[in-house]
Amino acid sequence: MTLPTHQALLIILVSAIATFLTRALPFFLFPPHKKTPTFILYLGKVLPFATIGMLLVYCLKDVSILTWSYGLPEAISLLAITAVHLWKRNILLSVGGGTLLYMFLVQVIF
Repeated sequence: MTLPTHQALLIILVSAIATFLTRALPFFLFPPHKKTPTFILYLGKVLPFATIGMLLVYCLKDVSILTWSYGLPEAISLLAITAVHLWKRNILLSVGGGTLLYMFLVQVIF
């Protein structure tokens, strides 16, 4: 299935406008000379943790502890992510390393 050139350009244009608006809109809604609403500051503090929790639930929703592997690759990876994060306090290192460990466990060990 191929798209006509004008349709592809329209998709790129709409995507670019949507991306620009999501990046620029906060600067228009909350200018630097104006105090940021307390609710927005609160959301800025709690949403990263809520997002990580939601991703954790999503990633573990199909894990079965009753069939082979018994959730061991997931458990080992979660423990490794937690340990590396407590040790280094680097999200990229902990999540990236945990992902690589999980893929290694699933592809090679289990």
